[in-house]
Amino acid sequence: MNAQTLVAKVWNFAHVLRDQGVSYQAYISQISYLLFLKMDEERVTQIGEASMLPKGARWEDIKDLSREALSGTYAKLLEKLSKQSGIIGAIFLKAQSEIQDTAKLKRLVGLIDSETWLGLPVDVKGSIYEGLLARNAEDVKSGAGQYFTPRPHRGDGRSGRPAAAPDRA
Repeated sequence: MNAQTLVAKVWNFAHVLRDQGVSYQAYISQISYLLFLKMDEERVTQIGEASMLPKGARWEDIKDLSREALSGTYAKLLEKLSKQSGIIGAIFLKAQSEIQDTAKLKRLVGLIDSETWLGLPVDVKGSIYEGLLARNAEDVKSGAGQYFTPRPHRGDGRSGRPAAAPDRA
């Protein structure tokens, strides 16, 4: 699956959650948490590295659950990870589940579980994330789009925007 198709697949699910009242920013946070869990599992199963996550707070602990078991376990998992020290605690700082509909949470977990994310080239993952941020900026029309718009490269290290005029006081 190419980057555009994957971005569309991931973003289309955001519209389902939007109808439930989950903001696009919250969706990006939730998908980021779930992708982190899934990619940690892939590092363990495909590369043989040790998990960075504590037992009881891993992808394997939620991927096969459904309904209230999934919702409750996911909420506890996020709480546990938010209390970790180091980089894990920083990533999951104040993390909480924002998806109240258990069927929709199960669909999102299934969507993420159906792909092998670690095997995607870094450029594809970057394109997915950039696509989500760009769509979020377009849809919320908050003016934040200026921060997510790729700037043309000039080859001299500058962004391509004109320099600010000197202040003449």
